[in-house]
Amino acid sequence: MSLSLETDCPDCDSTEFYKAASTRMHLGTKKKWHCTECDYGFVTINGINTSA
Repeated sequence: MSLSLETDCPDCDSTEFYKAASTRMHLGTKKKWHCTECDYGFVTINGINTSA
């Protein structure tokens, strides 16, 4: 299970996120990701990004 994710941050120039939390729910595994440089965060459920 990975503790980091490489994707572009929409608020800054960083490309690295860390996993802040993970939980299992009826829809699948929910993971909260936060940028290492700024306060931006998003959630994935079963690998599907839920940010707009």
